Amino acid sequence: MTLRDAYFAYAVGAVWVAAAVLYLAGARGWRSERAERAGGTLLLGNGVVRWTYWMTAPVVRTLVDLEVSANMLTWASLVLGLGAGVALALGEPGLACLLATCSTIGDILDGEVARHTHTGSPRGELLDAAVDRYTELAFVAGFILWVRASLPLVVLGLAALQACTLVSYATAKAEALGVPPPRGLMRRHERSAYMILAVGLASMTDTLAPAIAGFAIVAVIGNVAAVQRFTRIARALG
Repeated sequence: MTLRDAYFAYAVGAVWVAAAVLYLAGARGWRSERAERAGGTLLLGNGVVRWTYWMTAPVVRTLVDLEVSANMLTWASLVLGLGAGVALALGEPGLACLLATCSTIGDILDGEVARHTHTGSPRGELLDAAVDRYTELAFVAGFILWVRASLPLVVLGLAALQACTLVSYATAKAEALGVPPPRGLMRRHERSAYMILAVGLASMTDTLAPAIAGFAIVAVIGNVAAVQRFTRIARALG
């Protein structure tokens, strides 16, 4: 890690802090249908979810005016997400934090643009779901390659990878079986928030400790949440 790399993480932090100040100053009562549908949990509260959608709302309007399609944003999210994984693998967590943040915001924007322009489709949802898996797995793979010299940390990365995969798979399996997908902890946006914040702090502090803590939270809570989801699905199937 280098001081230059930390600048990327500081830039991301500065934007989020500025947005938080503006939100708290006069937009706390703001509501969004998609934000309310996404909801919050113990790990990521309703206020944070609303704040994120509030921050992206002006960007959505601009993109709609510029006739940027939802699919264009989805593909951009894929490129940025893969780039984040590569940056992390090369030991540049600050740059990875910036690219992953942009990729995650792109994942929010594509759905909002599709909703505003009435261009949503099953094919678009399939593309979005596939890109989500690729970008998330690339990020965790980047972490594993970053810490490859330490077997315990590689195992931690694999456990986080398993959590990401199984939580998403449980939801998809429930839908395939005609069962309402069970809600729980460590959904996609929660996993992204914790892992991106973790590597950003690692860059700022020039130590692996925050990254280890963030990925450990995802690994432990995510795997427990996956088991709970499968158990609820089994009960729903009778």
